[in-house]
Amino acid sequence: MGYPDVRLRRLRRTAAIRDMFAMPVPGPEKFVWPVFVVEGSGRKEPIASMPGQFRYSADELVKALGGVVAQGVKSVLLFGQMERGEKDECGTAAADPAGAVQRAIPMLREAYPDLVIITDVCLCAYTSHGHCGPRDATGGVDNDAACEMLARVAVSHARAGADGVAPSAMMDGQIAAIRAALDEEGFKDTLLVSYSTKFASSMYGPFRDAENSAPGQGDRKGYQADFRDGGTALRESAFDEAEGADALMVKPALYYLDVLSKLSERTDLPIFAYNTSGEYSMIHAAAERGWCDMHDAARESLYAIFRAGATCVISYWAPFYREIFC
Repeated sequence: MGYPDVRLRRLRRTAAIRDMFAMPVPGPEKFVWPVFVVEGSGRKEPIASMPGQFRYSADELVKALGGVVAQGVKSVLLFGQMERGEKDECGTAAADPAGAVQRAIPMLREAYPDLVIITDVCLCAYTSHGHCGPRDATGGVDNDAACEMLARVAVSHARAGADGVAPSAMMDGQIAAIRAALDEEGFKDTLLVSYSTKFASSMYGPFRDAENSAPGQGDRKGYQADFRDGGTALRESAFDEAEGADALMVKPALYYLDVLSKLSERTDLPIFAYNTSGEYSMIHAAAERGWCDMHDAARESLYAIFRAGATCVISYWAPFYREIFC
């Protein structure tokens, strides 16, 4: 049966009818705000390539979170950074108990006891060469040495009080190494959120500007997933699930909705989708030129991510939840 007996416009005739059949509005509790933490105090530095986003010292982040938490957003993903002159070949400072992330966690916990604090676990912002682990004799990343270092970083974050750690280096075996280290140190309840399907993407440019983490030479295509090979990218998530990840992730989100949808059909684990800096900044750029309404475009893009199967979305739009959805 089809037209004229079936008229699908009946389901769209009025706003009330459209609302009746629409997907529910994703609640603010489904959003995680990714935020950049720097050392020192009194620092709130605008990020030119990411309008509305800043680098915060811990004290300024406590202030900024007030308005975000008031909207019902309950989670953050912390990215630390340091001064370039202090970086080394191995990214040793990433595990420093006095590092920016490690110092911020207890301050946030005191100010917001119910806040879910997840930390990014990687080395690229701390290595002198900008790659996600120590280099081997050929100049490539030493996978196993990186796993050891990542485990040290994860434990340092758990000691500081993080609810969860999220390794993003895309090293083989990193989940098993981190889970073993956390368990050995008594952090059996620390969530392990894996950047399990993370692509070597062109959508990270503004992030690398914000984080000062671009590789000095080469690229990360040797360890991040190839966007031309979705099957192997999905295998990455399967391996991480088997190694003990509590939740999986697809990054970027919008360019990989097909992968996100397939992963949601293959796993019972929660899935985070990372709505990346490039995806965020593209909408801002288009809106600034009058090519779209910024909040309408943001809302549509976020619905698409949830519709594809995301449990939670990591997004720079999180602080603007009310403006987008209310």
